[in-house]
Amino acid sequence: MSLKKILFILIILIYPSKLIGDTSVENENHQINLFIGNFDFSDDKQKSTLLGFQHQNEYLNRDTFLGNLSPITGGFITQNSAAYVYTGVEWNVDMGSFYFTPSFAPGLYHEGDGKDLGHVLEFKSEVQLSYKTSDTTNFAVSYNHVSNASLGDKNPGANSYMFNFLKKF
Repeated sequence: MSLKKILFILIILIYPSKLIGDTSVENENHQINLFIGNFDFSDDKQKSTLLGFQHQNEYLNRDTFLGNLSPITGGFITQNSAAYVYTGVEWNVDMGSFYFTPSFAPGLYHEGDGKDLGHVLEFKSEVQLSYKTSDTTNFAVSYNHVSNASLGDKNPGANSYMFNFLKKF
């Protein structure tokens, strides 16, 4: 899928004014995160565009010794038909208009025509910095590393960066 097609799809998804501005939804406890970026940008032979989706349910958050944790579930597909689906946890650190969000999520990876990461079970660690544009909308940048933690015969890993649109509903 070309970058132009992916950008066109994202524009169609976020164009309606209800998504861009404030909404009067009570109890916004679900959050979607639509993102586009560059998968494995540090490997010139294997880098490709990625498109993904993530869901967070704040009803299920827990205060722990690590801080407030909430579950995430999501996935992405790359331009080379590689796919990754995951579920894990994230920590949301409120810094006024900004949020710092580290996360960890084990998941299943299918290489398609993309990079062989050495195992079907992979682990994604990510950091995200988002800017709150309204009570229900954030824009963010994020970086992640996907690795099999040496479970396979090889462990090349993949580094990615993304641009994110987050919406509570």
